[in-house]
Amino acid sequence: MLENIVIIGAGQAAVQAIDTLRRKGFAGNLIIVGNEPWLPYQRPPLSKKYLAGALERERLLLRPQQFYEQYSVEVRSGRSVEEILRREQRIRLDDGSTLPYDALLLATGCRPRLLEVPGADLKGVHTLRTIADADRLRGGLSAGGRLVIVGGGYVGLEVAATARELGLMVTVLEMADRVMSRVTCPAVSVLYEAEHARHGVAIHCNIGVRALAAHGDGRVRGVVTEDGSEYPADMVLIGVGVMPAVELAAAAGLVCENGVVVDEYCRTSDPAIYAAGDCTNHPSLHYGRRLRLESVDNAFEQGTSAALNLLGMTTAHDKVPWFWSDQYDLKLVIVGIGQGYDSVVLRGDPAARAFSACYLRAGELIALDSINTPKDQMAARKLIPARVRPDPQRLAEADIALKDAV
Repeated sequence: MLENIVIIGAGQAAVQAIDTLRRKGFAGNLIIVGNEPWLPYQRPPLSKKYLAGALERERLLLRPQQFYEQYSVEVRSGRSVEEILRREQRIRLDDGSTLPYDALLLATGCRPRLLEVPGADLKGVHTLRTIADADRLRGGLSAGGRLVIVGGGYVGLEVAATARELGLMVTVLEMADRVMSRVTCPAVSVLYEAEHARHGVAIHCNIGVRALAAHGDGRVRGVVTEDGSEYPADMVLIGVGVMPAVELAAAAGLVCENGVVVDEYCRTSDPAIYAAGDCTNHPSLHYGRRLRLESVDNAFEQGTSAALNLLGMTTAHDKVPWFWSDQYDLKLVIVGIGQGYDSVVLRGDPAARAFSACYLRAGELIALDSINTPKDQMAARKLIPARVRPDPQRLAEADIALKDAV
């Protein structure tokens, strides 16, 4: 019988686990430890409405203070976990105190990948993952300023859109040959490159960064690329991806490989320790391989699964994930994992700024990118798990409902 459950990490997976544990009848001690001074909050708005000043900090919270009081959850905010003492089943905090656990849930998320070049630590160089990061970045976003963003993924492009709307001059430097190349097909990348260009963002692809140059006062002056060019900057945002936060797990001897390795029940290599969310490397029964996902939806679903399994309600985590990105008035929703596709069928006209890209492998619909086409993405959430094999010709007809193309 579990009496003490401790959760390390204070994001979506942690909050969902708390909610599930209490609603399913867990009456023991429940403690959540987070290294930021805030209650658990949403991260997606940090690059959009919160960064723009259009969303107050309190509205970022996943649950209000009353939620934790109602569910008798002890919240240790602003505390870091220094060590997991597996033999004793305790964790040691940075203030020297220890907490016992019968079961431990790791929901440690990710941390920004750093750019390992000279000048990466200059004043005015930013990453974006936390409220504090967003506050620092927002403090320098003034109309007419020059922002250079290294990385053309979700975060980089979302910040680019926000900064342009605030009146900054924005340049995006991307190492690959197109933006969002890791997650979308060329047709989607082309649309987003054109949309950013239309709004005045300068995007340069196939660009490697050699160094960040400084003024005499130690503040960033510009980004120097491999060809010797320098792009002037008042601020630089490094958006080259994230790394799973596995330091605690690895130091404790848990199996880690591109994340904390878990099984389909969210169990780590220690039967008393579970993990959920962005920090996990988990098996996808649907796709037949291991995945590490940076997804609010996956954190929500894994947090639920982990809680149910902690309570002995055996539940395999096997959800088809989905992701989203808001840039200007374009709403991109990605359903499924398109990696390994052998063909793409477009529904609708990209020039109309509302279309879907359907990814097929051996005839099976494995993923769909929806740009301003909500009906398609909603249908895809049911069709992809069902492993449908649509007729490509009917699939390409945007006037035919997606479900009727099967």
